[in-house]
Amino acid sequence: MILESLDIDAGAFRDHTGWEIKPEGACKGDMCVPLPGGFELRRTAERLGMALVHDEEQGVWALGPESVGGRALVTAAAPELVLPDLEGNEFRLSSLRGQKVVLVAWAPY
Repeated sequence: MILESLDIDAGAFRDHTGWEIKPEGACKGDMCVPLPGGFELRRTAERLGMALVHDEEQGVWALGPESVGGRALVTAAAPELVLPDLEGNEFRLSSLRGQKVVLVAWAPY
């Protein structure tokens, strides 16, 4: 979720993340996570294990998916990946370190 401000209400949070803010906390399906002090985006993101990253240059925030239950990536660091390039030469993903990279994967099934 990309945000221009951290000042969003519970309804917008629900619409974009699926987490509904109730008196018992943030709830999705049968799971509720208590929110002491009520809904505030920074605290709620922390309680749900959602990464919250600010890009000062662009003036936007990125809110990642929840990691309650440990099923989300905890880092954006990719493991070393070595594959042949179009000429058959070894290519290492780490050769692009420090650059923005988009990985596209495809499977025929």
